[in-house]
Amino acid sequence: MPTKFKKDGLEWVGGGGPFGRGNKTAVKKKYYIKNTPKQELLDYINNDNGKPKVKQKCRNELTRRGVKLIKVPQSETTQDFLGRLK
Repeated sequence: MPTKFKKDGLEWVGGGGPFGRGNKTAVKKKYYIKNTPKQELLDYINNDNGKPKVKQKCRNELTRRGVKLIKVPQSETTQDFLGRLK
């Protein structure tokens, strides 16, 4: 079974009509990590409230996609770090 990013959910589609009436259908939405955008994975890794197990899943997925991750200590700013790389 593919790796999940978060729990499955329901998405309501259809219906509406001109006056807000109609039949809506619930479609189960699956959140696989391979379908998650790269920016969302990076945001989750940088989030302080993220679970370590899911952060590792995100790192593994980004590595699979060929993205290089560089760890920067929180005390450094991005400009200081980029200056050191030159």
